[in-house]
Parts: sequence; structure tokens; C-alpha cells
Amino acid sequence: MFKFNPLTIKKLKRFREIRRGYYSAVLLICLTVGSLFAELLINDRAIFISYQGQWHFPTYADVEVGSTYGLTGIDAVVPVDYRALQAFFEGTENTVIMPLIPWGPNTNDALDGILKTQAPDFSRKHFLGTDTTGRDVLSRLIYGFRTAIFFALAFTALTYLIGVTIGCAMGYFGGIFDLLFQRIIEIWSNIPFLYMVIIVFSIIPASFEVSTRITILLFIMVLFSWTGLTYYMRTETYKEKSRDYTAAALVLGASTSRVIFKHIMPNTIATMITFVPFTVVSAITAITALDFLGWGLPPPTPSIGELLKQGTANLTTAPWIVSSAFAALVFILAVVTFIGEAVREAFDPRKFTRYR
Repeated sequence: MFKFNPLTIKKLKRFREIRRGYYSAVLLICLTVGSLFAELLINDRAIFISYQGQWHFPTYADVEVGSTYGLTGIDAVVPVDYRALQAFFEGTENTVIMPLIPWGPNTNDALDGILKTQAPDFSRKHFLGTDTTGRDVLSRLIYGFRTAIFFALAFTALTYLIGVTIGCAMGYFGGIFDLLFQRIIEIWSNIPFLYMVIIVFSIIPASFEVSTRITILLFIMVLFSWTGLTYYMRTETYKEKSRDYTAAALVLGASTSRVIFKHIMPNTIATMITFVPFTVVSAITAITALDFLGWGLPPPTPSIGELLKQGTANLTTAPWIVSSAFAALVFILAVVTFIGEAVREAFDPRKFTRYR
């Protein structure tokens, strides 16, 4: 059974007492977990179909053609339009249950045969309107949030893995190893990140899958973002290495890995934890900015930055695009920032310390 030490329990209790941060964390967790099941609420595929006594669940199934449900003509050999199928089955014993918002993030809704922006329309279930190609704005915001938050979490995990490892090693071993990596970090930090993104994405073939391009973008961002964390971890490790408990562990024959992972790192946890929410904020901001500039997530990936770009280009004709995207971005960043402030206060080493 995993058990927290008394100091950590005190910090977690303090975090719960900071209501704004605590409820922001609960809200963010609910939104993140809920986004994993977005297809059940916002999708152009039916949740459930009852046809001739048989049940079908198309949401997570393979693409189905119209002949599966008795459609004829051209509709029999093309992918099923479940909204049209719902209307076709109306008044029969067959049933189609659609999600609350029957539009996927990449589904185009042609109004009068024209792909164009549409103002918010509750009758067509475009609650925040559509973008310039008739795609539902709310659907793209929800899926864009899912992409952004999981991208940010992966970015944070990889950045910490590299930054904490190198920073701890610099602080613990010191000497030539420390000086060498300081020079490497100084040189590496001066390489312009944005130019590298532009250069790499200009030579990546368009034939690459979307997931591959997202992975490459994540790798580039991590590659140029781990350096800042090393300075904090190096300083904390230097400080903890000089403590008496570290010297006692070495005298008792503790190995290097045991001293680092069992003794030093638990005492630097405050530094690591307090930076996590702010790293997530910086990742979301960076990916949104890159999408806005056109060098971020590859199309047609749903993205808040891409919606902001569309919205600013159509500010007078379709103000609902930029207002929705801007409100969503501010909301996400505010929630994560509230969590970061609460975590920083709860884990403040001046308030709780092992040496009391």
C-alpha cells in the first residue's frame, strides 16, 4: 500500500484548504477525463442504432456503409450519414440515437450547399456557430482542448524527465561534469526555437500521418524546453547534498542512486511540483501560438490557436469564432494558473520543511 509521509499529507491538506486552487484542480480533472469520452457527446456518428432487431454501436466501430442499414443507390456504398439515417428511420421501428451535438470536429455542414460561417443556431445544434468551412466551433473547441491538455501533459512529463535527471546529476556530481553541461546548456539555449520549428516543418513531407507530425512537434518543443529546469534542480541538489543526512547516508554505505532518489529528490519535490502547473500553462500557450502562426499542429487537427487565427481573419463577419476561442483559452489558462498558485503556496518550503 502506497503511503504518503506526514509532511506530504500536511501539504495536501493545505492544498485542499485553498479553495480556488482545489476546485480548479477538480474541474480540470473532470474536464480532462470527460474529454476522453467526447465522442459520446460530440460526434457525427450515432451512439446507438437499433435496426431490424439488431443493435449497433458505431461510435468506436469501423466505418459503415449505407447498405448496412438498408440504404440503396449511391447511399449504399458511401459512409453512412447518421443524421440523415435518423431522419430516414423516423416513424419506423428502427432507432438512431445521436450525441447531444451531432457534429464531429472535422464535419462540414454546408448551408444551402455552401461551406461558410454560420452564426450560433440552436435548431441545427451549432451552439457556438461554425467556422469558415462549416465545422462546428464547439466541437473543435472540445477536441482542441483534449489535444492541447494531453500534449501539454506529455510535454511536461518529458521535459521533467530530462531536466530533473540532468539537473540532479549536475548538482550531485559537480566538477567537470557540471561545468561541461553548463556550457552545453548555454549554447543550446541560444538556438532559436521558432526558427527550428519552421525549418523542420518546412522539410517534413506532407504525406506523414498527423500523429507522426504531432510527435515530431512534441519532440522539438521538449528538445528546446528542458534547459530552464536544470538550473533549479542543480541548485536544490547542491543545497541538499551539503546536508548532514546526505553525509550520514554516504558514511553508512548508501549507493549513489539511493542517495539521489531516496534522500535528495524527496527534499526537492517542492521545486518540482510547484513548477508543473506553470509548465503546463507554457506548453498550452506555446502550442496555441504556434497554431496561430500556422506552424503548430497539422491540419485538420482541432486547435484553439487555429480557431483564433480564423477568428481574427473574420473578426467582423464571424465574431463568434474568435470570442469563443479566446474565452476557452482564457478559461483553461486561468484554471491551470489557479492550480499552480495553490500548489506553490501549499508546497512552500518556508511553511513546511523536514527540518522542523
